[in-house]
Amino acid sequence: MANTTFSGPVRSEGGFIGVTKSETTGAFTDNITISSTGALSSTTTIATSSTLTARRPVITTWEAAGAITAALTIAQSGSIVNIHGTLDNVINIPAASSANTGAYFDFVVTTAVASGKTTTIVIPTATGSTFLGQTQLAAGTAANPVITNSGDTFTFVASTGLGGRCRIECVTDNGTKQIWTVSSASTPIATIG
Repeated sequence: MANTTFSGPVRSEGGFIGVTKSETTGAFTDNITISSTGALSSTTTIATSSTLTARRPVITTWEAAGAITAALTIAQSGSIVNIHGTLDNVINIPAASSANTGAYFDFVVTTAVASGKTTTIVIPTATGSTFLGQTQLAAGTAANPVITNSGDTFTFVASTGLGGRCRIECVTDNGTKQIWTVSSASTPIATIG
Protein backbone atom coordinates (compact mmCIF):
# COMPACT_ATOMS: atom_id res chain seq x y z
CA MET A 1 0.00 0.00 0.00
CA ALA A 2 1.20 3.52 -0.73
CA ASN A 3 1.74 6.30 1.83
CA THR A 4 -1.35 8.39 2.47
CA THR A 5 -1.53 11.93 3.79
CA PHE A 6 -4.64 13.14 5.56
CA SER A 7 -5.59 16.79 6.07
CA GLY A 8 -8.00 16.06 8.93
CA PRO A 9 -8.15 13.77 11.93
CA VAL A 10 -7.75 10.04 11.32
CA ARG A 11 -10.30 7.82 13.05
CA SER A 12 -10.28 4.11 13.62
CA GLU A 13 -12.75 1.95 15.54
CA GLY A 14 -10.20 -0.84 15.80
CA GLY A 15 -7.10 1.11 16.94
CA PHE A 16 -3.77 1.73 15.22
CA ILE A 17 -0.68 -0.44 14.74
CA GLY A 18 2.76 0.83 13.72
CA VAL A 19 4.81 -1.89 12.04
CA THR A 20 8.09 -2.63 10.32
CA LYS A 21 8.44 -5.10 7.46
CA SER A 22 11.38 -7.49 7.25
CA GLU A 23 13.32 -7.01 4.03
CA THR A 24 14.25 -10.71 3.92
CA THR A 25 11.05 -12.51 4.94
CA GLY A 26 8.40 -9.87 4.31
CA ALA A 27 7.00 -10.52 7.79
CA PHE A 28 5.49 -7.62 9.74
CA THR A 29 6.48 -6.82 13.33
CA ASP A 30 4.20 -4.68 15.50
CA ASN A 31 6.23 -1.83 17.03
CA ILE A 32 3.51 0.26 18.63
CA THR A 33 -0.18 -0.41 19.16
CA ILE A 34 -2.94 1.95 20.22
CA SER A 35 -6.10 0.03 21.04
CA SER A 36 -9.62 1.30 20.39
CA THR A 37 -9.79 2.20 24.13
CA GLY A 38 -6.58 4.31 23.89
CA ALA A 39 -4.28 1.80 25.60
CA LEU A 40 -0.70 2.12 24.30
CA SER A 41 1.79 -0.72 24.01
CA SER A 42 5.16 -0.85 22.35
CA THR A 43 8.01 -3.27 21.72
CA THR A 44 10.44 -0.32 21.95
CA THR A 45 11.17 2.02 24.85
CA ILE A 46 8.86 5.01 25.14
CA ALA A 47 10.54 7.89 26.97
CA THR A 48 8.37 9.29 29.74
CA SER A 49 8.91 11.60 32.68
CA SER A 50 7.00 11.97 35.89
CA THR A 51 8.67 15.27 36.75
CA LEU A 52 7.37 18.56 35.40
CA THR A 53 10.38 20.75 34.62
CA ALA A 54 8.66 23.72 32.99
CA ARG A 55 9.88 26.84 34.74
CA ARG A 56 10.01 30.44 33.66
CA PRO A 57 13.48 31.82 33.00
CA VAL A 58 14.80 34.41 35.46
CA ILE A 59 17.01 37.16 34.06
CA THR A 60 19.54 38.56 36.54
CA THR A 61 21.37 41.03 34.27
CA TRP A 62 20.00 44.01 36.26
CA GLU A 63 20.45 42.31 39.63
CA ALA A 64 24.11 43.26 39.79
CA ALA A 65 25.15 45.98 42.25
CA GLY A 66 26.33 48.30 39.44
CA ALA A 67 24.40 50.49 37.01
CA ILE A 68 23.40 48.42 33.98
CA THR A 69 22.08 49.52 30.57
CA ALA A 70 21.18 46.57 28.37
CA ALA A 71 18.40 45.21 26.17
CA LEU A 72 16.01 42.30 26.40
CA THR A 73 15.47 40.06 23.37
CA ILE A 74 12.26 38.60 22.00
CA ALA A 75 13.62 35.14 22.82
CA GLN A 76 13.46 36.11 26.51
CA SER A 77 9.70 36.75 26.40
CA GLY A 78 7.94 35.23 29.41
CA SER A 79 10.94 35.77 31.68
CA ILE A 80 11.04 37.25 35.16
CA VAL A 81 13.52 40.14 35.30
CA ASN A 82 15.08 40.82 38.71
CA ILE A 83 16.16 44.39 39.48
CA HIS A 84 18.83 45.55 41.93
CA GLY A 85 18.05 49.24 42.36
CA THR A 86 21.19 50.54 44.07
CA LEU A 87 22.28 52.48 40.95
CA ASP A 88 20.54 53.78 37.80
CA ASN A 89 19.44 50.97 35.46
CA VAL A 90 18.08 51.18 31.93
CA ILE A 91 16.24 48.17 30.47
CA ASN A 92 15.54 48.43 26.74
CA ILE A 93 12.75 46.19 25.48
CA PRO A 94 13.13 44.46 22.09
CA ALA A 95 13.39 46.69 19.02
CA ALA A 96 10.30 47.10 16.86
CA SER A 97 9.32 43.88 15.06
CA SER A 98 5.99 42.22 14.30
CA ALA A 99 7.37 39.19 16.18
CA ASN A 100 6.99 41.17 19.44
CA THR A 101 3.19 41.05 19.50
CA GLY A 102 2.19 38.91 22.49
CA ALA A 103 5.62 39.07 24.14
CA TYR A 104 5.65 39.80 27.86
CA PHE A 105 8.06 40.32 30.76
CA ASP A 106 7.60 40.48 34.53
CA PHE A 107 9.90 42.81 36.49
CA VAL A 108 10.54 42.52 40.25
CA VAL A 109 12.55 44.92 42.44
CA THR A 110 14.74 42.56 44.50
CA THR A 111 16.83 45.33 46.09
CA ALA A 112 15.13 48.69 46.74
CA VAL A 113 15.77 51.53 44.31
CA ALA A 114 18.17 53.91 46.06
CA SER A 115 17.45 57.52 46.90
CA GLY A 116 18.16 59.66 43.85
CA LYS A 117 18.30 56.59 41.51
CA THR A 118 15.81 55.04 39.07
CA THR A 119 15.29 51.94 37.00
CA THR A 120 13.66 52.63 33.64
CA ILE A 121 12.12 50.29 31.08
CA VAL A 122 12.32 51.93 27.67
CA ILE A 123 10.69 51.31 24.30
CA PRO A 124 13.45 51.82 21.71
CA THR A 125 13.00 54.98 19.65
CA ALA A 126 10.07 54.53 17.31
CA THR A 127 7.58 57.22 16.34
CA GLY A 128 4.27 56.79 18.13
CA SER A 129 5.36 53.89 20.35
CA THR A 130 3.90 54.03 23.84
CA PHE A 131 3.11 52.31 27.09
CA LEU A 132 -0.57 52.04 28.05
CA GLY A 133 -0.21 51.80 31.78
CA GLN A 134 -2.05 51.14 34.98
CA THR A 135 0.24 52.03 37.85
CA GLN A 136 -0.80 51.52 41.45
CA LEU A 137 0.50 52.35 44.91
CA ALA A 138 1.31 49.09 46.71
CA ALA A 139 1.39 50.33 50.32
CA GLY A 140 0.11 53.10 52.52
CA THR A 141 -3.36 54.58 52.23
CA ALA A 142 -5.72 53.14 49.66
CA ALA A 143 -5.29 54.68 46.24
CA ASN A 144 -6.94 54.18 42.89
CA PRO A 145 -4.79 53.02 39.99
CA VAL A 146 -3.48 55.70 37.66
CA ILE A 147 -4.23 55.05 33.99
CA THR A 148 -1.77 56.67 31.60
CA ASN A 149 -0.52 56.44 28.03
CA SER A 150 1.84 59.36 28.07
CA GLY A 151 5.19 57.99 27.03
CA ASP A 152 7.72 55.38 26.05
CA THR A 153 9.52 55.12 29.41
CA PHE A 154 8.27 53.28 32.51
CA THR A 155 10.14 54.22 35.70
CA PHE A 156 10.56 52.60 39.09
CA VAL A 157 11.27 55.90 40.86
CA ALA A 158 13.78 56.64 43.63
CA SER A 159 13.14 54.73 46.85
CA THR A 160 10.89 52.12 45.22
CA GLY A 161 10.67 49.41 47.83
CA LEU A 162 11.54 45.76 47.72
CA GLY A 163 8.85 43.80 45.86
CA GLY A 164 7.79 46.58 43.47
CA ARG A 165 6.71 44.87 40.29
CA CYS A 166 5.26 45.31 36.83
CA ARG A 167 4.25 43.26 33.82
CA ILE A 168 4.63 44.64 30.32
CA GLU A 169 3.01 43.01 27.30
CA CYS A 170 3.23 43.95 23.63
CA VAL A 171 -0.30 44.26 22.27
CA THR A 172 0.71 45.46 18.82
CA ASP A 173 3.90 45.99 16.84
CA ASN A 174 3.84 46.58 13.09
CA GLY A 175 7.63 46.74 12.82
CA THR A 176 7.80 50.52 13.29
CA LYS A 177 5.36 51.35 16.10
CA GLN A 178 4.96 49.41 19.35
CA ILE A 179 2.24 49.52 22.00
CA TRP A 180 2.94 47.79 25.30
CA THR A 181 0.55 47.53 28.24
CA VAL A 182 1.93 47.96 31.77
CA SER A 183 0.39 46.88 35.03
CA SER A 184 2.41 47.76 38.12
CA ALA A 185 2.27 47.99 41.89
CA SER A 186 5.00 49.71 43.86
CA THR A 187 5.71 52.16 46.66
CA PRO A 188 6.15 54.94 45.72
CA ILE A 189 3.98 54.68 42.62
CA ALA A 190 5.84 54.14 39.31
CA THR A 191 5.59 56.64 36.46
CA ILE A 192 5.26 56.61 32.68
CA GLY A 193 6.65 59.50 30.69
